[in-house]
Amino acid sequence: MSEVELRVAPARAHLIEQLRPRLGELVHGLHVIAEGLLGADSKIDFVGVEPTGRVVLILLGEPGEDLQLVGQALAQRAWVEPRVRDWIQMAPSIAARPGAGVRVLLLCPSFCTQTEAAVASLGDGVISLARYRCLRDGTDMHLLLEGEARTRPLQPSPPEMSALPPFRTGLTDEDLGLTDEERSALG
Repeated sequence: MSEVELRVAPARAHLIEQLRPRLGELVHGLHVIAEGLLGADSKIDFVGVEPTGRVVLILLGEPGEDLQLVGQALAQRAWVEPRVRDWIQMAPSIAARPGAGVRVLLLCPSFCTQTEAAVASLGDGVISLARYRCLRDGTDMHLLLEGEARTRPLQPSPPEMSALPPFRTGLTDEDLGLTDEERSALG
């Protein structure tokens, strides 16, 4: 019996070839409409449409590229959004819906905490994260996909203002030297 070991990803072209038939594992019901589309100054690895009609851009990153990929994702999303209506007009069969939006799925071996925080700050439906890992079992290479990763919130929400106690300095009216008019204006 051979031992399974984590390996470095194969060449990008081979990785894309292995990933192509498995994209439905990452985005349920995804219909891929383009591959290697030249977008905003770089290629979009995959363009697809969800069953809801929302366009999904999939960008594949290598180790250490995840934070840079967030900026690229935002640029590609901004480039694609105004073009969706034209795409629908030219090819109605793509099943995209006007106004359904565009989201980006970043696919990397790992994500640093800065990337997770940046994505979380954008809110839901803008960028999602998923991981890929390459395993070698003897002579066979396997691609392990970890579905959309949940990003951690940046920090707990601040308490509501009404829940905070009133601010008190401990100073008296005499300490402040307020006039009756100033005191009544402060309530």
